[in-house]
Amino acid sequence: MLAVLDLGTNNCRLLIATPGKGGFRVTDSFSRIVRLGEGVGQTGLLSDAALDRTIAALKICADRIAKYNVQHVRVIATQAARLARNADVLVSRARAEAGLELSVISAEEEAALAASGCAPLMGRKYKGALVFDIGGGSTEIIWLAKTPEGPRARLTASVPVGVVSLAEHHGAAAATPEGFARMRAELIEHFTPFAREMGGGFDTRRNHLLGTSGTVTTLAAIALKLPRYNRTRVDGSWHETRHMLNVVERLVGMDTAALSRIGSIGTERADLMLPGCAIFSAICSLWPSPMLRVADRGLREGMLRQLSQELS
Repeated sequence: MLAVLDLGTNNCRLLIATPGKGGFRVTDSFSRIVRLGEGVGQTGLLSDAALDRTIAALKICADRIAKYNVQHVRVIATQAARLARNADVLVSRARAEAGLELSVISAEEEAALAASGCAPLMGRKYKGALVFDIGGGSTEIIWLAKTPEGPRARLTASVPVGVVSLAEHHGAAAATPEGFARMRAELIEHFTPFAREMGGGFDTRRNHLLGTSGTVTTLAAIALKLPRYNRTRVDGSWHETRHMLNVVERLVGMDTAALSRIGSIGTERADLMLPGCAIFSAICSLWPSPMLRVADRGLREGMLRQLSQELS
């Protein structure tokens, strides 16, 4: 049995699973919004409150790992910890208070793990896919191409902008249509060099979009008219990109209170929804593939695959 824990800028996520034929059998999972990266873009430091919230979640994860007597465990932290000058405090507290050995990974490794976790969802009739992972503090883009040896990354990029950092940078305006337009334009500027680097090699008819993140899975749940979030319905679902952008248009016209009343968004994600939609819309404008596949998987599944390979 394996346990992997992804500590992001916004979420703490645990997955406990057993390797099997064709994948993994999930034994237990846990997810909590901790907002570890709250304010780190302005101060360069993880706040005491954010650290306390995070350590509380890590203790719950440690209890679950102990409950199943899992011996093979990997725990990583991403963008917020990469930015913070006091990330060593997080690492030492995780070890001392939760008994977890936490590693801060690079943006390149984060992108590679996300791509590995999503690769099984590449469409059979396509030559490749643009995998994108909209995180709290960064957004990863990976162009995966099919080869006889398996999926290969033709381009990997990480932009240090995510839903939390974007929301904090734009403040109250992030929840307005005007703020959405500014955020979208800002992200197009960030992503354009990578689109140019890919050039004409990225054929939107032969490559589909493959999105993983709370933003994309939430948009899928709304598009599917689910009263509340249902991973089984969302993971692996196909959508016409234009239909997803129509959902974005509807959301842009709502205030935070209205967004929070949507079952798959709720109060904890409402203030981050429009920043996530701005990133999503920017990606769709530069890589206008007509079809999008949604993954409620990614980093943790990539970690499971890596850990399983190391132990085999």
